[in-house]
Amino acid sequence: MLATIDELDGALRCPRTTRPIRFADGQVMFQGADEDGELCDYLIAKNKPVLIDFDKSVIQRDDVADSGGASVVERPNHSFLAKFVKSLLSPEKKSTKRNIATFIDKLKSAAERPKVLVIGGGSVGQGLSALYDDPGMAVYAFDIYATPRVQFVADAHDIPIVDGHFDGVVIQAVLEHVLKPQRVASEIWRVLKPGGLVYAETPFMQQVHEGAYDFTRFTERGHRYLFCGFACIDSGASAGPGRTLMWAVDYFARGVFRSRMAGKIAKLTFFWAQYFDAFIPESYAMDGASGVYFLGAKANEVVTTEVLIQNYRGT
Repeated sequence: MLATIDELDGALRCPRTTRPIRFADGQVMFQGADEDGELCDYLIAKNKPVLIDFDKSVIQRDDVADSGGASVVERPNHSFLAKFVKSLLSPEKKSTKRNIATFIDKLKSAAERPKVLVIGGGSVGQGLSALYDDPGMAVYAFDIYATPRVQFVADAHDIPIVDGHFDGVVIQAVLEHVLKPQRVASEIWRVLKPGGLVYAETPFMQQVHEGAYDFTRFTERGHRYLFCGFACIDSGASAGPGRTLMWAVDYFARGVFRSRMAGKIAKLTFFWAQYFDAFIPESYAMDGASGVYFLGAKANEVVTTEVLIQNYRGT
């Protein structure tokens, strides 16, 4: 269940000074001074505090101020027909629902009311409804734009949270959009309690989406090594070669006909391909996966490259 920002009182920290921030009724009550004694000046976007050190971030203060915290990528409200088509092209993944159920069960067995941070939580991610609907979970979220689903706006390269605060972190379809994924993974490790859980889903064989704000892809092994400071509970393909084929047909048609609409039509024509993923063994799906996942627990040892190579399970 989505918590309130007041419950983060003292856990939020100034992105410049790292000193704790106090809140009351969603308003900043204490602003940490920097080394020169100047107070950190936080923007407010749609009633959400913007906790970004703009001197270190690719996010520009003027852009946030001028847009009122709106997303730089257009996120349209889909009609009923568009939502139906989207459900055909991108149905909820069984692996996500299974992994989130495991994530919730493990957190509840370790804490009475687990605190979970969702990175990139401007909207509820696909398959994450169970997390938000569970009254026994305290869900906190941030994104680089302001929506009713986040408590604050921040840059994942510098998460404005004190060390060891959360029981779990979820990061879905975000790591491809950050410049330094390893930095983000390190921040996730930092804000988790000892033994805390992370669940990540990231594209592998997908074409560019969100235009200029798309930077990186990961194989299953590369994704695993990104979270080298975590003990692996499970990892694998979140979407298989069938979905990869559907995406490829889309972008093939876009290129041939110089038309995004042509791509969408081609993609719809091949929507059935993704349903074959249910019949493809994991070892075959992994090397041609559209996306990969990792579920792990914060550890004190770093996985070695030797172990990384030995545990390869593809074909």
